[in-house]
Amino acid sequence: MGRSHARPRYIGRFAPSPSGPLHSGSLLAALGSHLDAHRAGGDWLLRLDDLDLPRCRPEHAVAILDALSAHGLVPARPVTRQSEDTHRYAAALAALEARGLLFSCDCSRRELAAAGASEPCCLRDCRTRRPSATDAALRADLSALHPMSREDRSLGAIRFDPALHRDVIVRRRDGIVAYALAVVVDDAEAGVTDVVRGGDLFEGTGWQLALHQALALEPPRYLHLPVVVEPDGTKLAKSRRSVPLDEDAASRNLEQALGWLRQPVPAELRAGDIAAGLAAAAAQWDIARFSGLAEIRLPG
Repeated sequence: MGRSHARPRYIGRFAPSPSGPLHSGSLLAALGSHLDAHRAGGDWLLRLDDLDLPRCRPEHAVAILDALSAHGLVPARPVTRQSEDTHRYAAALAALEARGLLFSCDCSRRELAAAGASEPCCLRDCRTRRPSATDAALRADLSALHPMSREDRSLGAIRFDPALHRDVIVRRRDGIVAYALAVVVDDAEAGVTDVVRGGDLFEGTGWQLALHQALALEPPRYLHLPVVVEPDGTKLAKSRRSVPLDEDAASRNLEQALGWLRQPVPAELRAGDIAAGLAAAAAQWDIARFSGLAEIRLPG
């Protein structure tokens, strides 16, 4: 009897950074990932991406967990925190080092900004000069990897081009492991098969495909949801309307998020039954309703 090539059970996740409370834009991402997982009969996990300790606060983590619970968004497993299990990142860095891919880079943010480069890669001769690691970021050299392409379920092709994405920061100057590496390692550890998140992260996904390749990991499927922006294009997270969610208005908040995602609002949710409303919304979930939509621009 031959091997089964059936896709593994769907495992999705929501991974907010506790640098502030949950707002309506981040609720959209949480709800979309939750509904996609439940529509597929899978599990929805919750991870707090809290490696950036100077910006993350315990009170924000508590507020996020409380807000998600109030909106009926309950994970299938205990909540995980990046900061509680950092040995995985050291192992990933060691694996990249064993392949000869790591180099120190002392190009500054100011230099990168002044150069106006289309991609934030090393600008100078850091690969060969090998600056001191004490005041430098650590980058992974991606130039020898193979080109890769994956189809996002809404926004089209995600591409890694080693000529364009020549390298990526994997550990910052301050010693904190970079998001691009941490998210690849964490998702692989949890067995995540599907990443559903905001479209503001779409452009950086090419580097994550490369790190999957460099670490011999299978990339998940991706679905990038539309991002809520102000009339001038400013991200909601950076605007005056980025206020903590009113937990007493959970049904109304969920209705608004469903409307932004062009999904029907179940009668159960309108009646205030959040659990039944979410179950009905999952049964009706259809990403074709927002396919190709990169942003939701609020009225002025």
